[in-house]
Amino acid sequence: MKKLLKVIWGIFAVIGILTVAGLLILRISNCEIDINPSFEKGFDKYLKLLRKSGPYVKDADTFEMKIIQDTARAKDIRDYFHLETLYEADADTWTKALAIGKFVASNIPHDNQAEWPEHVNAIGLWEYTKDVAPAFNCRLHSILTFELMLAAGLNARYVTCLPEDENDSDCHVVNEVWLPEMGKWAMIDTDSGGYYYSGGNGVPLSLKEIRDRYISGEEMILYPRFKASGKNNVDHLAYMAKNTYWFNCWENLSYYQEDANDRKRAQGLSVSLVPSGFEPFYYQDNSIITSDADLFWAPPKGR
Repeated sequence: MKKLLKVIWGIFAVIGILTVAGLLILRISNCEIDINPSFEKGFDKYLKLLRKSGPYVKDADTFEMKIIQDTARAKDIRDYFHLETLYEADADTWTKALAIGKFVASNIPHDNQAEWPEHVNAIGLWEYTKDVAPAFNCRLHSILTFELMLAAGLNARYVTCLPEDENDSDCHVVNEVWLPEMGKWAMIDTDSGGYYYSGGNGVPLSLKEIRDRYISGEEMILYPRFKASGKNNVDHLAYMAKNTYWFNCWENLSYYQEDANDRKRAQGLSVSLVPSGFEPFYYQDNSIITSDADLFWAPPKGR
């Protein structure tokens, strides 16, 4: 009898391990795991990996990233969130983006939600924080922020930032907004209090510029909680050095982009920008894998 019980408990243990492993793989694919160690110790290693990575090169793939507007949905979001109260109507793009970023960051803390939201869109995510849980992860932060920026008339997108190590389960998702006044992208993150980077002159940096500066060794300043005065946070600098080895973004972005329950249109292609010679370890079947940085960081096309 004792042997039988041992066998039964052994079977249950194996099932439990396989179940946890399956959930872990699923969560990794959605960038839901946030280990929160100190990354400072690995800073030099992450910099060496970036500096040893293959160069970006032109290739045969052709794609064109588009931001697709829906005026009716934009109005619904503006009215629901009272977006016009966050900024002056004639404010420049970065001022509007910062106002939206501060709004999201100050109202929604970071957490790895135990329950995935039923409706992954701006209004649905806000309702989730009222009815289910007050916080969620970086991907959901970025989707919410993206839809608010789109509703405000800004060309924005959200980008998954990934490490070189396929055994590293931690990645990060941030927003980029196109600044027509400067002719460049600017990275803005609303998770964990919010932040952006500048090159020391206050001008916000894009993900491309952040990665380039890691490689060149040029100065970067972190602006935690979007404060006007920046500082060098070595741990955060190391964290982003780890997670700027390669990038992933949708070719076409609009409202309801990842909302399985409120799908309004076809999801479209996923685009991964990788250093030449690097094989991405996670991508979807409907993917473009490219080393053409000029196409990936090109100005967005509106529609």
